[in-house]
Amino acid sequence: MKTILAEKPSVAREIARLVGASEKKDGYMTGNGYFVTWAFGHLIGLAMPEDYGIGEFDQANLPILPQPYLLTVRKVKTDKGYAADPVALKQLKIIEQLFSGSDSIVVATDAGREGELIFRYIYAYLNCRKPFERLWISSLTEKAIKQGFSHLREGTVFEGLYRAAQGRSRADWLVGINATQALCIAIGNGIYSLGRVQTPTLALICKRYLEHRDFAVKKYWQVQLSHEKEFVGFKSLSRTKWESQKLAEDSLKSIQRNTSLAFVTSVETKVITEQPPLLFDLTGLQKEANKRLSLSAEETLQIAQSLYEKKFISYPRTGSKYIPEDVWAEVPKLVSALQDRQSCKPAISLLKWNRYTKRIVNDLRVTDHHGLLVTEKIPSSLAAKENSVYDLIAFRLLEALSQACVKEITDISLQVLHHDFTAKGCRIIEAGWRSVKGNFSDDDTELVQDLPELRTGNELKIKEATVMEKKSSPPALYTEAGLLSAMERAGKEIENMDERKALQHIGIGTPATRASIIETLFSRNYVQREKKSLVPTEKGLQVYGLVKDQKIADVAMTAEWELALQKIENNEGDAAAFQQDMEQYASTITKELLQLSSLPDKLPILTCPKCKHKQLLIRDKVVKCPDEACHWVQFRNVCGVHISIGDIENLVHKGKTSLIRGMKSKAGKKFDAYIVLNEKAISCFQFEIGKTKRK
Repeated sequence: MKTILAEKPSVAREIARLVGASEKKDGYMTGNGYFVTWAFGHLIGLAMPEDYGIGEFDQANLPILPQPYLLTVRKVKTDKGYAADPVALKQLKIIEQLFSGSDSIVVATDAGREGELIFRYIYAYLNCRKPFERLWISSLTEKAIKQGFSHLREGTVFEGLYRAAQGRSRADWLVGINATQALCIAIGNGIYSLGRVQTPTLALICKRYLEHRDFAVKKYWQVQLSHEKEFVGFKSLSRTKWESQKLAEDSLKSIQRNTSLAFVTSVETKVITEQPPLLFDLTGLQKEANKRLSLSAEETLQIAQSLYEKKFISYPRTGSKYIPEDVWAEVPKLVSALQDRQSCKPAISLLKWNRYTKRIVNDLRVTDHHGLLVTEKIPSSLAAKENSVYDLIAFRLLEALSQACVKEITDISLQVLHHDFTAKGCRIIEAGWRSVKGNFSDDDTELVQDLPELRTGNELKIKEATVMEKKSSPPALYTEAGLLSAMERAGKEIENMDERKALQHIGIGTPATRASIIETLFSRNYVQREKKSLVPTEKGLQVYGLVKDQKIADVAMTAEWELALQKIENNEGDAAAFQQDMEQYASTITKELLQLSSLPDKLPILTCPKCKHKQLLIRDKVVKCPDEACHWVQFRNVCGVHISIGDIENLVHKGKTSLIRGMKSKAGKKFDAYIVLNEKAISCFQFEIGKTKRK
């Protein structure tokens, strides 16, 4: 007998059907010489400090450097703390029985770093010694699974992948546990969380937010002219940007009094060729879905995973934008299959058959999995968001196979009196890949205007002249798409040229983990969304202020670790040396954090407004009286707005906060109101018109 271990029940059922394991049992299926079971994701993980006998946060215990590292069954939160997940315990017992009754194992967890770790931790925890082989596939279609089973690979081939996954797991534990405890001990109140990738990501968001907030916006003025020639209307703009509105208006008046003509002083035309885009990797898909569909990175990953499990797309957790040569032969079949999808028909009709661009084919640039592709199974009915994400992937394939887009860009210089003006034009010569979706510019705000044929010396009538008021723009706040880009290109931001060259293609996190890192920042109340922008909370800025100059916030160092893990995965790096480096690093940051001198402002001492004698406990999400008989509580998130410490003080001392703006009702409508305490110390809304409403 062989046991096949999948990552999820849905994948296990599909594999069981194909291998003939049709008899259903509790937690597995059997038949035709196979047991087919599943893991429910990470059943086993690294043990927590309490498993080593370390209880309360105590400086004397730091740094915690396990020797050896223990594994434990996944835990869930209970009223009395954390306990082993009963679902995990039950499934683990089933897996252990199946492993014992088998001659060998087929590993069918997701074909990537985390999928490998899920199996290896179970294998190690159960102290199993049975031989195992690896099913390595990039889609869940029947054809792909059958091909995968006909080419099972020895488990030892993936030793580097496992060592990298184990190294990542232990590094995150060392940094997360030690840094978090050290910061909490140093501050002395509240619960804070730091992490190997989480904290540099928070630093990116906070740094950009502060640059945006502190940016000194400057106004400037330009003169805009309207022209027309050969029935083509277009505009030109002064090269001078006046810092004084009066100077701009004086120049406008001078033009209006003295001339009605503009003279063409130069015409520069260049033809540019825009190559078609490559396929999506996961990060690229998440960025596009955030820009076009306003989906979070986590939502996009979940939708892509669902499409994968329904056999509509290839494996989504990929870091590659290319396909190998042997997959290229399948591409015409995929395009042919897409003809059955109504939304794709117009775009397919524009493709030049047998003249597909092979830019996406590169065996050397394919990592664990190739770029995102659709499969020959075309969906007929999907949920709205699934439908939109599927179309992104399908259209990107069609774009990638199309010809280049050829544009003619024209820069015109004009002179009016002694003032210089400029006009820009763009003409599409060959639409190529941009015709697939009809987008002819990457920047939706870019001015693309048609220009008539112009030559040096031409005279142009000025139909209208106006002064345009403009403002200098601060660095844009990060959206999730922008943050993903920043995480992806972290290596490019390194100042040292040699280091930057070595790390230019290395980011922080991996395509498979970046979404969960961003979600962690939300769950820690470090970051919140304001429309599509990511804005740090008061707590997030407080943590950033403490650690911004410490090693734990260093984006470059985190990128170096990703490079080291990549080398381990490729059997080019030393896993033991990496662990030693991480233990040394954990010791260093623990010492740094414990010695922090610039601690945040102490939290105010507030007396309960209800019982009048207990000191309130101030936490990130709630302010409450410790007396259970009193049980006064004020939640700090009210209708989507986080209430500041200052407003909590005002509420307790004065019975009323400042005006809280931007709260949102259950119906989704925004409103502004004060939070006030009534005679029973119950908080209510008070609107500016004087009406009071119980919260």
